[in-house]
Amino acid sequence: MTAIEFENISKQYRLGLVNTGTIAHDINRWWQTAVLRREDPYLKIGEVNDRSTRGTSEYVWALRDINFKVEQGDVVGIIGKNGAGKSTLLKLLSKVTSPTTGTIRARGRIASLLEVGTGFHGEMTGRENIYLNGAIMGMTRQEIDRKFDEIVDFSGCERYIDTPVKRYSSGMTVRLGFAVAAHLDPEILVVDEVLAVGDAEFQKKAIGKMQDISHGDGRTVLFVSHNMASIRALCNSGILLNNGYIDYVGGIKDCVSKYIDNNIDELRDYIYITDQYRRKGYYKELEYIDIKMLNDVHEVATEEDLCFEMTVRRNDKDVKSCQFGIVIKDVNDIPVGTLYSHVVQFPVDGDLFKVKLVFSDHQLSKGKYKLIFNISYNDYQTTIKNYDIVYDVICFEITHIDAQHSHLFLNWPSLGGCAYRNAQVEIVNP
Repeated sequence: MTAIEFENISKQYRLGLVNTGTIAHDINRWWQTAVLRREDPYLKIGEVNDRSTRGTSEYVWALRDINFKVEQGDVVGIIGKNGAGKSTLLKLLSKVTSPTTGTIRARGRIASLLEVGTGFHGEMTGRENIYLNGAIMGMTRQEIDRKFDEIVDFSGCERYIDTPVKRYSSGMTVRLGFAVAAHLDPEILVVDEVLAVGDAEFQKKAIGKMQDISHGDGRTVLFVSHNMASIRALCNSGILLNNGYIDYVGGIKDCVSKYIDNNIDELRDYIYITDQYRRKGYYKELEYIDIKMLNDVHEVATEEDLCFEMTVRRNDKDVKSCQFGIVIKDVNDIPVGTLYSHVVQFPVDGDLFKVKLVFSDHQLSKGKYKLIFNISYNDYQTTIKNYDIVYDVICFEITHIDAQHSHLFLNWPSLGGCAYRNAQVEIVNP
């Protein structure tokens, strides 16, 4: 039985202004589209959603000519680069927004977890937000009462359940939000990358819950993630999106392989950071402007230090210190190591800073790697704060292992590798 069907779906956005320019045209658009159910008379032929090039049109197609079916009980991984259209596709299915053209058919109740803290009110407690979020998702009060203890236990937030959500970390908010969505007993569960914020224990628990929902109850799951290991473990089929178009639909192994093949040659030593690379939901008192790798990304040797130069903007003068971290992922999108600097102090004056990081003795084996960069603060007692995190912005290749390093164990452990806190860090005004 078909649970979801996308038929000739396209979604167009207008960049900049969101109206037609005149009240008369706005009324005419409303009359034609909302009342007469006709196509938008002011619709223009837009451009492909290629975020790497600057377009000339004020319209862009986030999705174009999307056609696929999902059978009941399937677990479908939706993968692609940042900006490929994955979140837009799930928002259309969840009726957060409507398609410009085409028809979506879904059989059964849909539970969506699209962004950190969606539907949560910061001033309300965790307990109150469970009832609020459950009601938004269509649960009755009696249903929430019956499942309340199970939701709280699954989230692991019992100690803080009567604390306002504004005091929760992003990880705790995700735990609570996912716990509510997972216990809605939906026919279709839609999850968009939010598990990337949770810790390893909760990710394992959440993936297990999604497997129980799909395999045990025969329900349908659509799962967006950049973690190919999670995609492989959970999904049985996949959809690969590229610049708003479907590039591949089929078995998950072939889908992931095609995604990796499409990205493996994109070695990159410099990137100007836009919101398309960022993970939402962080504080942004500090944020990356650009990142450059000073090594030759096409030919990095094991004996070389990994050297980076970054421009960082301070949006809050009260921020005096931070740590810089890098997560290294292999071509399968599996994290193989984590590098952290020591805590560094910012100069008193200035908004923009150049940061130079040098990591020695990285011990990476031959192959291609992608890097995630983050700025955070950790006092190792009570406070952990993530200011900014950007995904897959630098890509490089280890091509040479010298004789002196050939005896070393060069493959980092699969659960995160080594954490270096002795990096050379220099912060200066540009």
